[in-house]
Amino acid sequence: MASDVYFTDMRAKSGAGMLDKVEKLFDRAGLGDIFSPGDLVALKIHFGERGNTAYIRPQYVRRVVNKIKKRGGRPFLTDANTLYAGSRSNAVDHLQTAIENGFAYAVVDAPLVIADGLSGKEFVSVPVNLKHFQDVKIGSAIYHADSLLAITHFKGHEATGFGGALKNLGMGSGSRSGKQMMHSDILPEVAGDKCLACGRCTKWCPAGAITVAEGRAVIDRDRCLGCGECTVTCNTRAIAINWKTTPDVIQEKIAEYSLGVLKDKPGKSGFISFLTNITPDCDCAGWSDAAVVSDIGILASLDPVALDQACVDLVNEQAGIRGTRLGDQVNAPDKFRVVYPSIDWSVQLEYGESIGLGTRKYSLTKI
Repeated sequence: MASDVYFTDMRAKSGAGMLDKVEKLFDRAGLGDIFSPGDLVALKIHFGERGNTAYIRPQYVRRVVNKIKKRGGRPFLTDANTLYAGSRSNAVDHLQTAIENGFAYAVVDAPLVIADGLSGKEFVSVPVNLKHFQDVKIGSAIYHADSLLAITHFKGHEATGFGGALKNLGMGSGSRSGKQMMHSDILPEVAGDKCLACGRCTKWCPAGAITVAEGRAVIDRDRCLGCGECTVTCNTRAIAINWKTTPDVIQEKIAEYSLGVLKDKPGKSGFISFLTNITPDCDCAGWSDAAVVSDIGILASLDPVALDQACVDLVNEQAGIRGTRLGDQVNAPDKFRVVYPSIDWSVQLEYGESIGLGTRKYSLTKI
């Protein structure tokens, strides 16, 4: 059975500007029905890295906030801290970056809450019992929210081919150590020349696998769980971040995290995706390369798999823009395979469908 996906293009006129269209899309997709009066509504969004300019304009988010408030919901904007050392790896820097990028209370009319707390330690382990994970680490603010609306900037992604609703939901809601587990399939190691023997990692290791001896931390690999807590705890990065995994595996892991986010919110989740500034790279980059196709529009659905499939189909139907990362392949039927030829982006959708996140079949209604 196909899922409903609603779409509005970028054409605008008096009384029907893009901000007005966001509100109409919200109503038509039934997003107001996912929460009850009094609900704490998590608006899962990417605030954009410092230096990035492709993220969703906060004025669009303000209209969504207004719609939720009119129905009695209590919305807040949220994202979890990043694994890499950028401008959003802790709540202080993360909030500062969000405000610099325009997501101040005066603009969006809602508070900002970093989902996994000050340094990424505030998470809830959610049982999923799937192929890669028995439990997933979801940022507490997202887990404890009564309902959730993922507002996604759809674009390319260097690890998954494209980044859509599943990427925003799964990777974006994972705690810092959860992100490490999604990004790596190998156990951590200690760089002795960087280790200060401070003992912070020993306090956070849930398996008791780390000891400090002879001036450095030592990891017992037989006891190590590969949970990533030591990696995100070490202030000197003596326990380095590992990015070693395959595109197929990381996509499946993201889908499993997405399931963990949605597990306790049946009928309480919705999704909006913006097909604007469709850049080759994630908004985690501290820059924004030229968009590979022209702006297309905005889509909404109650099914994240169907929504991502509709988004990638619309992008691939467009003529590419010359002078971009597409090179001379502007008419290629799969734009993301041109930019990332070694990544099969369909894995996240196939696996997401197989574990019950949604269906790749959709009915597209233009409003």
